[in-house]
Amino acid sequence: MALPRSEDGLVLMWSGGKDAMLALDVLHSQSPRRVGALLTTVTADEERVTMHGTPLSLVERQADALNLPLHVMRVPPQPPNEVYEARLEAALTPLLENGFSTVVAGDLFLDDVRAYREALIESVGATALFPLWGRDTTWLAQRFSMRGYRAVVTAVDTTQLDSSFVGRTYDDSFLEDLPDAVDPCGEKGAFHTFVSDGPPFAASVPVAETGRDTTGRIHTVRLRATGEDA
Repeated sequence: MALPRSEDGLVLMWSGGKDAMLALDVLHSQSPRRVGALLTTVTADEERVTMHGTPLSLVERQADALNLPLHVMRVPPQPPNEVYEARLEAALTPLLENGFSTVVAGDLFLDDVRAYREALIESVGATALFPLWGRDTTWLAQRFSMRGYRAVVTAVDTTQLDSSFVGRTYDDSFLEDLPDAVDPCGEKGAFHTFVSDGPPFAASVPVAETGRDTTGRIHTVRLRATGEDA
Protein backbone atom coordinates (compact mmCIF):
# COMPACT_ATOMS: atom_id res chain seq x y z
CA MET A 1 0.00 0.00 0.00
CA ALA A 2 1.35 3.41 -0.96
CA LEU A 3 2.36 5.73 1.84
CA PRO A 4 0.37 8.97 2.20
CA ARG A 5 2.36 12.03 1.24
CA SER A 6 3.45 14.33 4.03
CA GLU A 7 2.17 17.90 4.22
CA ASP A 8 4.91 19.26 6.50
CA GLY A 9 7.59 16.64 5.81
CA LEU A 10 8.27 15.61 9.42
CA VAL A 11 8.90 12.08 10.66
CA LEU A 12 9.70 11.67 14.36
CA MET A 13 12.15 9.08 15.64
CA TRP A 14 9.88 7.44 18.19
CA SER A 15 10.95 5.34 21.16
CA GLY A 16 7.65 5.70 22.99
CA GLY A 17 9.48 7.49 25.81
CA LYS A 18 9.31 10.93 27.33
CA ASP A 19 11.99 12.64 25.19
CA ALA A 20 10.29 11.62 21.95
CA MET A 21 6.97 12.75 23.43
CA LEU A 22 8.46 16.06 24.55
CA ALA A 23 9.92 16.60 21.08
CA LEU A 24 6.42 16.21 19.64
CA ASP A 25 4.91 18.40 22.36
CA VAL A 26 7.43 21.25 22.08
CA LEU A 27 7.46 21.20 18.28
CA HIS A 28 3.68 21.31 18.00
CA SER A 29 3.40 24.07 20.61
CA GLN A 30 6.00 26.32 19.00
CA SER A 31 5.75 25.62 15.27
CA PRO A 32 2.93 25.42 12.71
CA ARG A 33 4.57 22.30 11.25
CA ARG A 34 3.14 18.94 12.26
CA VAL A 35 4.70 15.51 12.57
CA GLY A 36 3.15 13.21 9.99
CA ALA A 37 4.67 9.84 10.90
CA LEU A 38 6.58 7.98 13.60
CA LEU A 39 9.61 5.74 13.09
CA THR A 40 10.50 3.29 15.84
CA THR A 41 13.40 0.84 16.12
CA VAL A 42 12.89 -2.61 17.62
CA THR A 43 15.05 -5.68 18.00
CA ALA A 44 14.04 -8.31 15.46
CA ASP A 45 14.22 -11.20 17.94
CA GLU A 46 11.89 -9.85 20.63
CA GLU A 47 10.04 -7.00 18.89
CA ARG A 48 10.97 -4.62 21.69
CA VAL A 49 12.14 -1.02 21.42
CA THR A 50 15.92 -0.82 21.56
CA MET A 51 17.29 0.35 24.94
CA HIS A 52 13.77 0.84 26.35
CA GLY A 53 12.55 -2.76 26.26
CA THR A 54 8.98 -1.66 25.40
CA PRO A 55 6.95 -4.20 23.39
CA LEU A 56 6.11 -3.08 19.85
CA SER A 57 2.43 -3.76 20.57
CA LEU A 58 2.42 -0.94 23.14
CA VAL A 59 4.11 1.49 20.74
CA GLU A 60 1.47 0.60 18.15
CA ARG A 61 -1.20 1.54 20.68
CA GLN A 62 0.54 4.86 21.29
CA ALA A 63 0.58 5.58 17.55
CA ASP A 64 -3.13 4.77 17.32
CA ALA A 65 -3.84 7.08 20.27
CA LEU A 66 -1.82 9.85 18.58
CA ASN A 67 -3.48 9.15 15.21
CA LEU A 68 -0.08 8.91 13.51
CA PRO A 69 1.17 6.17 11.16
CA LEU A 70 3.95 4.07 12.67
CA HIS A 71 6.88 2.77 10.64
CA VAL A 72 9.04 0.05 12.17
CA MET A 73 12.75 -0.51 11.66
CA ARG A 74 14.02 -3.89 12.83
CA VAL A 75 17.62 -4.48 13.85
CA PRO A 76 19.50 -7.36 15.47
CA PRO A 77 20.38 -7.03 19.17
CA GLN A 78 23.29 -4.59 19.62
CA PRO A 79 23.80 -4.08 15.88
CA PRO A 80 27.14 -2.75 14.59
CA ASN A 81 26.97 0.78 13.21
CA GLU A 82 27.05 -0.32 9.60
CA VAL A 83 24.00 -2.56 10.08
CA TYR A 84 22.05 0.15 11.92
CA GLU A 85 22.95 2.70 9.25
CA ALA A 86 21.87 0.42 6.40
CA ARG A 87 18.55 -0.36 8.13
CA LEU A 88 17.89 3.33 8.76
CA GLU A 89 18.53 4.20 5.13
CA ALA A 90 16.15 1.43 4.06
CA ALA A 91 13.49 2.69 6.50
CA LEU A 92 13.82 6.36 5.52
CA THR A 93 13.98 5.93 1.75
CA PRO A 94 10.24 5.29 1.19
CA LEU A 95 9.42 8.11 3.61
CA LEU A 96 11.68 10.49 1.70
CA GLU A 97 9.99 9.47 -1.53
CA ASN A 98 6.66 10.52 0.00
CA GLY A 99 7.74 13.97 1.14
CA PHE A 100 9.11 13.24 4.61
CA SER A 101 12.27 15.31 4.20
CA THR A 102 12.91 16.15 7.88
CA VAL A 103 13.72 13.68 10.65
CA VAL A 104 12.88 14.92 14.15
CA ALA A 105 14.87 13.57 17.11
CA GLY A 106 14.56 14.15 20.86
CA ASP A 107 18.26 14.52 21.66
CA LEU A 108 19.02 17.02 24.40
CA PHE A 109 22.69 17.93 24.85
CA LEU A 110 25.14 15.14 23.96
CA ASP A 111 27.19 16.63 21.12
CA ASP A 112 28.62 13.32 19.88
CA VAL A 113 25.18 11.70 19.65
CA ARG A 114 23.79 14.67 17.75
CA ALA A 115 26.76 14.82 15.38
CA TYR A 116 26.46 11.12 14.53
CA ARG A 117 22.69 11.26 14.06
CA GLU A 118 22.84 14.46 12.01
CA ALA A 119 25.53 13.09 9.68
CA LEU A 120 23.64 9.84 9.23
CA ILE A 121 20.32 11.52 8.48
CA GLU A 122 21.90 13.95 6.06
CA SER A 123 23.74 11.10 4.31
CA VAL A 124 20.39 9.67 3.15
CA GLY A 125 19.19 13.05 1.87
CA ALA A 126 17.08 14.23 4.82
CA THR A 127 17.40 17.13 7.26
CA ALA A 128 17.68 16.59 11.02
CA LEU A 129 15.65 18.67 13.47
CA PHE A 130 16.25 18.74 17.24
CA PRO A 131 13.43 20.72 18.94
CA LEU A 132 14.70 19.98 22.48
CA TRP A 133 18.35 20.72 21.84
CA GLY A 134 20.02 22.85 24.53
CA ARG A 135 16.88 23.25 26.60
CA ASP A 136 17.13 23.00 30.37
CA THR A 137 16.36 19.39 31.26
CA THR A 138 14.86 20.31 34.65
CA TRP A 139 12.41 22.56 32.80
CA LEU A 140 11.62 19.77 30.34
CA ALA A 141 10.99 17.27 33.14
CA GLN A 142 8.71 19.76 34.87
CA ARG A 143 6.90 20.52 31.60
CA PHE A 144 6.25 16.82 31.12
CA SER A 145 4.52 16.63 34.49
CA MET A 146 2.71 19.97 34.24
CA ARG A 147 1.31 19.13 30.81
CA GLY A 148 -0.32 16.04 32.29
CA TYR A 149 1.79 13.31 30.72
CA ARG A 150 2.15 9.97 32.44
CA ALA A 151 5.08 7.57 32.03
CA VAL A 152 6.64 4.51 33.63
CA VAL A 153 10.38 3.88 33.90
CA THR A 154 11.05 0.84 31.72
CA ALA A 155 14.82 0.49 31.96
CA VAL A 156 17.65 1.52 34.28
CA ASP A 157 21.40 1.46 33.75
CA THR A 158 22.52 0.10 37.09
CA THR A 159 25.97 1.65 36.75
CA GLN A 160 24.26 5.05 37.02
CA LEU A 161 21.08 4.43 38.99
CA ASP A 162 19.84 1.89 41.51
CA SER A 163 17.67 -0.90 40.14
CA SER A 164 14.84 0.10 42.50
CA PHE A 165 13.99 2.97 40.13
CA VAL A 166 12.87 0.63 37.35
CA GLY A 167 9.10 0.28 37.15
CA ARG A 168 8.45 3.54 38.98
CA THR A 169 6.18 6.27 37.69
CA TYR A 170 8.10 9.16 36.17
CA ASP A 171 6.74 11.95 38.35
CA ASP A 172 7.80 14.59 40.85
CA SER A 173 8.57 11.95 43.48
CA PHE A 174 10.82 10.07 41.07
CA LEU A 175 12.64 13.27 40.15
CA GLU A 176 13.11 14.23 43.80
CA ASP A 177 14.67 10.83 44.54
CA LEU A 178 17.17 10.95 41.66
CA PRO A 179 20.81 11.30 42.69
CA ASP A 180 22.29 14.69 41.84
CA ALA A 181 24.59 13.12 39.27
CA VAL A 182 21.68 11.78 37.19
CA ASP A 183 20.10 14.11 34.65
CA PRO A 184 16.32 14.53 35.23
CA CYS A 185 15.69 13.45 31.63
CA GLY A 186 18.20 10.61 31.81
CA GLU A 187 20.04 11.93 28.76
CA LYS A 188 23.16 9.89 29.47
CA GLY A 189 21.16 6.67 29.39
CA ALA A 190 20.56 6.31 33.13
CA PHE A 191 16.92 5.40 32.53
CA HIS A 192 14.25 5.13 29.83
CA THR A 193 10.48 5.47 29.90
CA PHE A 194 7.17 4.59 28.25
CA VAL A 195 4.49 7.29 27.95
CA SER A 196 1.00 5.98 28.64
CA ASP A 197 -1.07 9.18 28.48
CA GLY A 198 -0.98 12.88 27.75
CA PRO A 199 -2.80 15.75 26.02
CA PRO A 200 -2.36 14.51 22.43
CA PHE A 201 -3.63 10.98 23.21
CA ALA A 202 -7.15 10.16 22.04
CA ALA A 203 -7.11 7.42 24.68
CA SER A 204 -4.65 6.37 27.34
CA VAL A 205 -2.47 3.27 26.98
CA PRO A 206 -2.59 1.79 30.50
CA VAL A 207 0.01 -0.85 31.24
CA ALA A 208 0.65 -3.55 33.81
CA GLU A 209 3.92 -5.10 34.90
CA THR A 210 4.42 -8.80 34.16
CA GLY A 211 7.96 -9.24 35.40
CA ARG A 212 11.49 -7.88 35.39
CA ASP A 213 14.77 -8.67 33.71
CA THR A 214 17.53 -8.02 36.22
CA THR A 215 20.53 -9.75 34.71
CA GLY A 216 23.35 -7.66 33.35
CA ARG A 217 23.90 -3.94 33.49
CA ILE A 218 20.49 -2.85 32.15
CA HIS A 219 17.49 -3.81 34.26
CA THR A 220 14.08 -3.62 32.58
CA VAL A 221 10.45 -4.07 33.46
CA ARG A 222 8.21 -6.25 31.31
CA LEU A 223 5.00 -4.44 30.39
CA ARG A 224 1.76 -5.38 28.71
CA ALA A 225 -1.36 -3.39 27.96
CA THR A 226 -3.93 -3.62 30.73
CA GLY A 227 -6.50 -6.20 29.71
CA GLU A 228 -4.07 -8.32 27.70
CA ASP A 229 -3.23 -11.83 28.82
CA ALA A 230 0.04 -11.99 30.72
